[in-house]
Amino acid sequence: MGGGIFVIVLAALAVIFVWTAVVIVRQGYEYTIERFGRFTQVAKPGFTLILPFIERVGRRINMMEQVLEIPGQEIITKDNAMVSVDGIVFFQVLDAAKAAYEVSDLYVAILNLTTTNLRTVMGSMDLDETLSHRDQINARLLNVVDDATTAWGVKITRVEVKDIKPPQDIVNSMARQMKAEREKRAAILEAEGLRASEILKAEGQKQSQILEAEGRREAAFRDAEAREREAEAEAKATEMVSNAIASGNAQAINYFVAQKYVDAMHAFANAPNAKTIFMPLEATSLVGTIGGIGELVKAVRDDGGTPPAPQPRPRRPGPFEQA
Repeated sequence: MGGGIFVIVLAALAVIFVWTAVVIVRQGYEYTIERFGRFTQVAKPGFTLILPFIERVGRRINMMEQVLEIPGQEIITKDNAMVSVDGIVFFQVLDAAKAAYEVSDLYVAILNLTTTNLRTVMGSMDLDETLSHRDQINARLLNVVDDATTAWGVKITRVEVKDIKPPQDIVNSMARQMKAEREKRAAILEAEGLRASEILKAEGQKQSQILEAEGRREAAFRDAEAREREAEAEAKATEMVSNAIASGNAQAINYFVAQKYVDAMHAFANAPNAKTIFMPLEATSLVGTIGGIGELVKAVRDDGGTPPAPQPRPRRPGPFEQA
């Protein structure tokens, strides 16, 4: 009976011994092993044996990338503007022993370090710079916080400023400024459009006037050329008539005078508002002369020689003579 109890107790002790000697580490974690309170090794994910009652698991360190929220806080910028800022930090533990024993509370240390440097970085910038250079703020925070946490076995992978809220009066001023800028831009664009339109209109008028002047110049050139040709023809005709007169042909000068007379009559008939033409007595005599010339020409054609001498006109009796 006594031997059976001893065996049971011995088996229970063996189970407890094995149970305390086996350490199973989950994936993504690392455990620190301490012997009598002193760090000895780091247990990797999987199965690890330790000495029961001598060694124990110290700290369980999360080796995965973690996210730490930075709560909202009031920060005074370089131009004394109060803004509310919050952010987020991404970090990963690379050395479990340093993260466990180099800093008391890793999360609180990273949070305070980031908050302090956030105030330092944004306090050295104007409000406009904090609103427009958010990437620059993130880069400066990342460099500063990452350098400071290297001794803790931590790698800061990213720091992001989530939101920057200026005071309401500044927001209203910025809205009015933005509206004024947009109105200014619209006015400038409208003025540029009107300027371009006026320039195009002036260019069009310029081209139109140039083309019109060229047309007048071409027409004047053509008119001058036509007058020149006409003068040449007139000079040639005059020369031919002169030659004919010089050779003793009186019919040529009669023909020339008659042609000029016909041209003058044609001009009278085509004059505007000239429905009635008053002709002088000498003009009617000239018409008769033309008829006589025609008869002379006809006689010349019929006889083939010199034209007959003109018959004397009968004398009209005077008012005191007997008929």
